[in-house]
Amino acid sequence: MSIITYVKGLPTLESEINPLGFTEFEMFLNALSPIFKQAVCETVDAILASKNFDKQKSKFNTHLQKKYGLSKRHATGVITLAQGKADSARECRINHIKQLEGKLKSAFLWIKNAEKRLSDSQKFYARKNWQKSKSGCKVPLSCDLITRRSNWHALKFQIHNKKRYVYQLEKKIFYLKTVPIRVKVSSNEIFIVGSKDETFGNSVCQYDGLKLNFRVPYSLEQKFGKYVETQIGSFDRNINRLPEVGAKTWHFFRKNNRWVVAVQFTPKPVSKVSKPIEYGAIGIDINPTSIGWAYVDTCGNLRDCGTIPLISGLGKNVNQEQIVNACLKLANLATKYAASVVCEELDFSKKKESLREKGRKYARMLSSFAYSKLYQLLRANAS
Repeated sequence: MSIITYVKGLPTLESEINPLGFTEFEMFLNALSPIFKQAVCETVDAILASKNFDKQKSKFNTHLQKKYGLSKRHATGVITLAQGKADSARECRINHIKQLEGKLKSAFLWIKNAEKRLSDSQKFYARKNWQKSKSGCKVPLSCDLITRRSNWHALKFQIHNKKRYVYQLEKKIFYLKTVPIRVKVSSNEIFIVGSKDETFGNSVCQYDGLKLNFRVPYSLEQKFGKYVETQIGSFDRNINRLPEVGAKTWHFFRKNNRWVVAVQFTPKPVSKVSKPIEYGAIGIDINPTSIGWAYVDTCGNLRDCGTIPLISGLGKNVNQEQIVNACLKLANLATKYAASVVCEELDFSKKKESLREKGRKYARMLSSFAYSKLYQLLRANAS
């Protein structure tokens, strides 16, 4: 089953604020985050240096407990966060190299075609009576009145620049394959892993629906006591799928100079609204400028269809807003017809690798097309 994360800003109740303008829980998070960062940095270095860190995980957990004054559950959160960051860095490096190799392949193909055009044009003009030829030339002799350059000169100059671009790509790929991976660790981040066998799904962070009780590490007990408590309220949702039992993993981080609390959990199951796909479905076709949809019944007959327009070239936030609105419309259609939404699985990574060899208008349109983001939001709204 999928995992859901609820996120909200950490409330600052007037009754909890101290003379410095912070709550006791915020003071605790500010004191714990530097210790947590040092532990995560050391763990990341150990993961990158080791070929098989899983065999050393138990010993390293004990090492973190002794060195930083943490409990076993705190140290487990450190290791889990560090492993996630290291795995993400490795995957990003692989994807980056793959993307650059795709761009390199596209550039080589462009150079090959351009040189072929020049070669064919030279053979064409070497013929006798080429003026009377019916086939024409791929690079006709013409001159720009502004730059005073012929088509041949412009194409040769483009080939020269493309070869320089290829040289830079080859050097960059070689560098990325040899240089060690670097992992970015946030200065204000705390991660506590939960378990379904523990009370409230977590032995360190226990949440009863209103209050959060945090078990203080041994190194900070003299300053903050054994537990730190705060009221975070509920996670307001139209459909609250946060279960009372089950594992709950807590993540605290700073965003826009404010502490944010996130809880990750396996959601409560909901009753399925849609009928089986044999009784009909809503098929969608996603394009950069629109989403076409069609509802067919159990016999494959078209019952209804329509188009949801999309505007390309918008900013990131405005573009995401229109994608959310489009996904909500599709979810309402699925509720109306009690049918599942069926969509094709496309891969635009190869097309985006050759954007440099395409026109500016096409490149701008495809770059602003958040294809994977649309599927992510559609899946979230439809569930």
